[in-house]
This record gives sequence, C-alpha cells and structure tokens, in this order.
Amino acid sequence: MSTISIDPTSLLQAEVYQYLSSAVAPRPIAFVSTQDAEGRVNLSPYSFFNVFSSNPPVMIFSPVRSGRDNSTKHSLDNVLEVPEVVVNIVNYPLVEQMSLASTAYAKGVNEFEKAGLTAVASEKISPPRVGEAPVAFECVVDQVIALGQEPGAGNLVVARVVMIHVQDQYLDTNGKLDANQLDLVARMGGSWYTRASGEALFEIPKPIRKQGIGVDQLPEHIRNSTVLTGNNLGRLGNVERLPTAEEIARLQTEDDVQTALRKADSTAVHQLAQRWLEAGKTERALALLMTIE
Repeated sequence: MSTISIDPTSLLQAEVYQYLSSAVAPRPIAFVSTQDAEGRVNLSPYSFFNVFSSNPPVMIFSPVRSGRDNSTKHSLDNVLEVPEVVVNIVNYPLVEQMSLASTAYAKGVNEFEKAGLTAVASEKISPPRVGEAPVAFECVVDQVIALGQEPGAGNLVVARVVMIHVQDQYLDTNGKLDANQLDLVARMGGSWYTRASGEALFEIPKPIRKQGIGVDQLPEHIRNSTVLTGNNLGRLGNVERLPTAEEIARLQTEDDVQTALRKADSTAVHQLAQRWLEAGKTERALALLMTIE
C-alpha cells in the first residue's frame, strides 16, 4: 500500500474541490430558503453544512463563490439583506426536486415553483419553509464569515434555530426522530448521493456510556490476528473488562467451540469469534478468543 501526498497550493481550485468534496463525504444537505429585501424567495441546497451547537442551537452552511466567474450565491446575497433562513432537511422522497432547485436560475426566479414544492409560511421569520421536508428549522442568521474573495471561497452562514417543524410520520413511538423512517440522503462527490436507509444503517455501542478497556489491553495474539479487522478490534476494545477464568472455562464446553479448538491453528477460533462479533455477541467473542491464551 502506498500513499500520494499533495500540496493543495499546487492544484487548480477545481482539483482541490474534487478532492475535498469526494473525500469529506457523505455530507448532510441544507435545503435553504431565503428572502431578499424585496420579498423574493430563493431555495437552494448546500452540502457544505452541519450542526455545530445545541445550546444555543446553531447550524452553519457555506455558499461558495463560483469557481467559474467568482459570483456569489443568491442565498448569500439574500441573508446579507434579510438575515433569516429556513434549513429544510432532505430525504429520499425529496431528493430529485432538491436537485432541480440547485439549477442556476436567474435572481428572482422562485425555485419553490420550479421544483414543484410547497412554500409554507414560517412562524418566526420571513422566508417560507418547504412543506414536503421531513424536518425544517427556522433560523436567525447571527453572523456571516467570508473565508476569501477568490473563486471557491466559502462564506460561513451562522444560523441560530428559533423554531423546529417535524412531520409526525417520522417520529417513533417515543416521539423521537426515527432514522429508518427519515430515509435521509447525503451528498457525495460529483453527481453522487447516498441514502441512509436499510442495510446502510447500523448501530455501534457508544463509548461515552462506559469506559472500554482499549485495544492495547487485549492479548497480543488477538491484536495481531490475521482474521480480525480493525473494526472487530475496536468493538472488542469497547468491553469494560476481560472475561474471568470461569467464563472462559464455561465457554470451552460448548460443541462449536470445541470443534474450533481442535483445529491445527487459531484461525478457526478467530473466524468463529468474528461471526459472533458481527452478531453482536461481543463478550462471548472475547471469551472465545481468550480460550487459546
């Protein structure tokens, strides 16, 4: 395995953008509605976007200057006139209309109408929200930070959330947003997107809820396994303690464990442990691996 190292100052702006947008992905999409001083509405998507604080609740998106003619986005022009935005969240049922709204229409053209979307009046700010969006955040713009004046330069729009709208069909029985129901989409490089649903979704136990022992505390033969992956080791390192001698001894009496132990080397044991890890049986997998200490 080899690595190439690139000084970004040696590249054209478009080449830097390609590396950044393809590698820093998937990125959530802010489908931003704004309004200028004359009351004309604009709707545009931005994937240079994320949430940065919950108290106060703050999101930031970045309308980038055109790499072709250095022009600024209508969204940026609008928030400098009327410092309010709605950040509409994009899911799969909305993705084609969102893409259509990204067309570089002339200033004053209403992308709600072009994309066939419903403009719903906001409660606390002037720009309307997208009625079809699963979640929409009304925001007041606290600050706009220009990162440069050259083509490709971003402009950080710091937007503080003042109202949240959620379609109840995307809530679970506990009243929380359901990742499976949301079916969100995210931006990749080029014309590619990804869909956060089905087998693309998976859960990992959060280390913040407990203190794992760490990979460094695993026996050497486990750390140096030719079967176990980095992900497997990370999951093992998240256990709170090593198994006891009694737990290991009990496991050795099971038929499938005895079959694996009878093999000439440790590969069969490591393969069985990997299957258990993939099934979420982390403590059992570690105890199994410890049987060949």
